[in-house]
Amino acid sequence: MLYNTLGKTGLEVSRLGFGTMRLPTKGSNENIDETEASAMLAYGIENGINIIDTAYPYHSKELDGNGNSEKFVGKFLKENDLRDEILLQTKSPSWLMEKRTDFDYYLDIQLEKLQTDYIDIYLLHSLTVPDWTKVNDLGVLDFLDDCLSSGKVRHVGFSSHIEVDYLIEILDEYPKWEVALTQMNYLDEYYQSGVMGLNYLKEVNVGSMIMEPLRGGRLVNNIPQDVQQLWDMAEVKRTPVEWAFQYLWNRDDVDCVLSGMTSMEQVKQNIEIASREDIISDYDQEIIREVARSYRTRLGNNCTRCGYCMPCPHGVDIINCLTEYNIAHMMDDPKASAMQYFTLMDDDSRADSCVQCGECIPFCTQMLDIPEELVKVHEYFGSEFDHF
Repeated sequence: MLYNTLGKTGLEVSRLGFGTMRLPTKGSNENIDETEASAMLAYGIENGINIIDTAYPYHSKELDGNGNSEKFVGKFLKENDLRDEILLQTKSPSWLMEKRTDFDYYLDIQLEKLQTDYIDIYLLHSLTVPDWTKVNDLGVLDFLDDCLSSGKVRHVGFSSHIEVDYLIEILDEYPKWEVALTQMNYLDEYYQSGVMGLNYLKEVNVGSMIMEPLRGGRLVNNIPQDVQQLWDMAEVKRTPVEWAFQYLWNRDDVDCVLSGMTSMEQVKQNIEIASREDIISDYDQEIIREVARSYRTRLGNNCTRCGYCMPCPHGVDIINCLTEYNIAHMMDDPKASAMQYFTLMDDDSRADSCVQCGECIPFCTQMLDIPEELVKVHEYFGSEFDHF
């Protein structure tokens, strides 16, 4: 296993982290197959993974419920006497906070679930702009100060699905941030905070963690023929999994890549890839860019995210509605995009809130009938997340 220094934390972390959002299950999302999952975690730790990532809602019946991932991880570490052998990272459910005392309430629940008296890295989970505004007004920074001084938390950070200007705004507001978890892969260079966000994290020496390196498996499953033909042209032949991971590990602004692994086969494969150097040539970097361009030809519409249609007078998040719709078409995987669509946007900002006023139409640089496109988005995703 290869290791990197996680920004200003000074921690040496395995460049592959074990994400526990997609553990093997029996019949339903909340019913973790503990025998198989325990074997996977044990193998991962024995072979060099030293960071486990979980969160309050992982493996719950609903998207934002009280999940079983933390319970399982806590039980596994306790029974195998491994708590002090690894870095434990979990996340505060920011969207559930309504008053200052809620932060402490949920942290104490998480410590109990994890059967530990401290958390190595505690992140505010999946910050959107409204969530950040709310928790900031509730005094979250004072809470984080208290966490650090009490020893319940050793390092603090946040995960986010926001544009780069908001990422920078949050980073600049609190000098004690040490870790940020953002979404990145070779398709997402200019999606959300993207490469510009990674560049800024490196500039301010905040540890950079990556989520969705395989875009929920969509970069490695059901590879289109034209994409495979491009991979076959590369100087060094790699599997789709290798391309996705090595693209990130070739960057000097990525410290750790979290992967949600579902099977022992995936654990073994990912560890093998993470344990060797693989420098991608300039020619093969161009192959990656061509692959990304090929995927983008499958978009549902020609929205360029220019933003001229915003703000909608009725509160619809037009850009992100069309973005998730396009990504779902591009990757032919509505399930994964539906999770983003329903978790990152409030009820009132989704496509079904469009009243067909048409005020956005004259501003579209691509001459889209935006209300008509929003109808397609609503028909595609539906009114609620039922894709587990």
